[in-house]
Amino acid sequence: MKEMVESFEHPVYSPNVIEFVTVSREFCAWLEGMEAQPSRDFVGTALKILPLMYLKATLLPQVSNMLDDFLEKSVSEDEYEALRLLIQRKMGRSDDYLEVFTADMQRSDLPLTSTVSENMADIYQDVKDFLMLYRTAVTEIMNDALVELVQNFQMYWGQRLVNVLRALHQVYYTNEPLGDEEEEDVVSSDPEKRKTDHWIISQRQREWQDEHVNLPDEES
Repeated sequence: MKEMVESFEHPVYSPNVIEFVTVSREFCAWLEGMEAQPSRDFVGTALKILPLMYLKATLLPQVSNMLDDFLEKSVSEDEYEALRLLIQRKMGRSDDYLEVFTADMQRSDLPLTSTVSENMADIYQDVKDFLMLYRTAVTEIMNDALVELVQNFQMYWGQRLVNVLRALHQVYYTNEPLGDEEEEDVVSSDPEKRKTDHWIISQRQREWQDEHVNLPDEES
């Protein structure tokens, strides 16, 4: 009993970690179920959940590795690409945006572009991998997953999150056309075009969703 009490006093069970897990599960579930969501609603939700993700990540505790083993990754390349294509379709032409805060900017004389879809898929990948390791309920694995998550947030996906937020703010509040709004314009001008438009994306959507349907609920 004493060992159990000491285990649950570990930082991985702290309120800040539990709150991050809760928000992250909502973030991943939202992305995995976004196909039926209108593009503008998708962007509006992103503008609400991404700042919360960032805030909760800044409050995560700093811990040290407990294991020497390599942590298993859950998100495959196919799952990553299918999600990226889903987001790309939601964003349409507004998926691209000019990059400002990146190390490559210092070495380039030309404007650099990035995409909302790739950056959000990157965030999803890191967060989902963490959640799947956290649900093992093995303190050592949870600890090392937290170490990797915090490092990746500080070095990679934290910056990508705020970059995407800037781009989404611009798109949302200037009423730039998004994916489904562009498709409506295409159909109104050329009804035959929709029959072949995005058939590859639609196929990847179905494959990705088939893999995620009826999965058991994650346990924090």
